Amino acid sequence: MHSEISSHSKMNNQPLWYPCSQMKDYETFKPLPVVKAYGSYIELSDGSKIIDAISSWWCKSLGHGHPRLKKALLKQIDKFEHVILANTTNETIISLTHQLATLLPSLNKVCYASDGSCAVEMALKMSMQSRQILGEHHRTKFITLANSYHGETLGALSVGDVGLYRQVFKPILFEPIVISPIPYIFNKQDPLWYDCGLQWSELETKLSAYANVATALIVEPIIQAAGGMKIYSKDLLYRLRKWTKENNIHFIADEIMTGLGRTGKLFACQHANIIPDFLCIGKSLTSGWLPLSALLTNDAIYNIFYDTYDTGKSFLHSHTYAGNALAASIASEVLSIFNDEKICEQATILGEQMLAAMQDIADDSKKINHVRGLGAMVAADLICDQPQRRLGYEVYQEAVKKGALLRPLGNTIYWVPPLNMDKETLYRLKEITLCSIMSVN
Repeated sequence: MHSEISSHSKMNNQPLWYPCSQMKDYETFKPLPVVKAYGSYIELSDGSKIIDAISSWWCKSLGHGHPRLKKALLKQIDKFEHVILANTTNETIISLTHQLATLLPSLNKVCYASDGSCAVEMALKMSMQSRQILGEHHRTKFITLANSYHGETLGALSVGDVGLYRQVFKPILFEPIVISPIPYIFNKQDPLWYDCGLQWSELETKLSAYANVATALIVEPIIQAAGGMKIYSKDLLYRLRKWTKENNIHFIADEIMTGLGRTGKLFACQHANIIPDFLCIGKSLTSGWLPLSALLTNDAIYNIFYDTYDTGKSFLHSHTYAGNALAASIASEVLSIFNDEKICEQATILGEQMLAAMQDIADDSKKINHVRGLGAMVAADLICDQPQRRLGYEVYQEAVKKGALLRPLGNTIYWVPPLNMDKETLYRLKEITLCSIMSVN
């Protein structure tokens, strides 16, 4: 379907080291030579096009090449591209900051970084430093959920619990308090979605042992993405937040993947009607045009650090490209598009169609189970009786040949497409996914 990009037979003869990959795989499954991208599609050098079923690592919420985003970028380019944000300001960053500061009640203070992991790092450091300032030196532990993932910088990796990414680096990571078991569900019709009281009793007992030593609890609200697209109860989210409030523990919501419409609400926290102390957003913030992430927090946290310089209370975390004007101009327009085009409503409708389509594939193929979905995310697990077989990788290769970029998580097939993907493209994605699964014996 696509031409090779190198005449070398061995990928170790070329200089590009691809992310999150075993480079030897590229000897037989060549990189896709992209020349163009638009809407839900990526076009290759041979003229073929493939559906971006994973929104290019979950960031292309508005698809590729949205005209309003291009216009916003070009407008900013005529002004300036980047100026240090420390001790300067500009209309672009002020506009974006005001938009972000009004998305959720009380979260009216905004810090910027470049990627999601760094937003998480800022939240972890800000929580810890605030305890030092307040003299709460006993609060040094972070609590995380089993199977969670928060990024791959060292702090973010430390509070994750996916062994594939974490285990090899364990000697240089700090150890969080890992809480389990998690009351997972397949969809909102599950009774656990509304009430996980029985499971909570066990979790609360475990949590109580750390009530006086924890500084913060960090979660991916509702969906654990890299951990296999697993969905847990909104009631658990609500109870966790209530518990942290009662015990003076910060609540960090990592909405890098779930935020900005993916779950059918602007933020997944809204399913449980909770407000965290720290909210981390990225990926869809610029709809994948340029790197930008943000950490939102409240006046109470902000005021802990607010004092004269000689007190040593300054939060001295910095990123060269924090608040980059080009990225900020796009992010501001993304938020306007979400409102103007009712993207969250589109995501809810699309999600219902996606869930039905994946269930049809399960019924027709008898080769996937555990169909689950929330908002515009749907996933299922390939049935595989050979533990070492990379069945998902095989399906991935077949899907690319047939016209869809799936890139499963192990043996978990999932769709996280642009939130404005049309029904016709979804139908084509369904057929490709079914045919790809059936093609692999």
